[in-house]
Amino acid sequence: MVQDVRTYAGELDEDPGRIVRSLPAAWVTFGGIVKTERYSTSRRKYIATGRFVVVVGDYNTRSEQSARQGGTVRDEVGTNQLVESVRRLLTGQDLGLEIDYFEPGRVRTLFNTGVAERAMSVFACEFDTRWVEHALENGKWPERGAEADRLFNRYHGRLSDPDPDLLRIGTQYGADICGLDELREQQHEQNEG
Repeated sequence: MVQDVRTYAGELDEDPGRIVRSLPAAWVTFGGIVKTERYSTSRRKYIATGRFVVVVGDYNTRSEQSARQGGTVRDEVGTNQLVESVRRLLTGQDLGLEIDYFEPGRVRTLFNTGVAERAMSVFACEFDTRWVEHALENGKWPERGAEADRLFNRYHGRLSDPDPDLLRIGTQYGADICGLDELREQQHEQNEG
């Protein structure tokens, strides 16, 4: 359906005549984190909502309508069918990542225009997903050797040593716990009497 799927790197800012040669195409980009909400009472877990955008484009030598709806031959897909296909392929998927399933969002027209006697149509398809982010404990630095802090370890950032394991609690229980000896004596006397 498309010649290529790539990470978006400003291709649509280039000369439209150059873009037309690569169409039909799809580009993928991260639209940013649009919302973050507290997830736990500990204030250390947050749900981040991220937006990804798939930009699809096609052209047709006949008309702008053909660029959107497709042409008479199989190679003339049209952006409407590309949008439908992208939404079908990505909705409900997590791509094997530790994220929530992609939810379809807005579909926006980026432009419908004529370029060198060719009609070009480009749409942006938005998808939202969520994931859990863990905050550091207040006053702590990333932990030495921890997988979650691997970037800080790799680039020699400031680190904290892990908290020591809890091996024992220094509490001792005496023989007379809350009058246990007294209770036993009363029960013994009742049994003998």
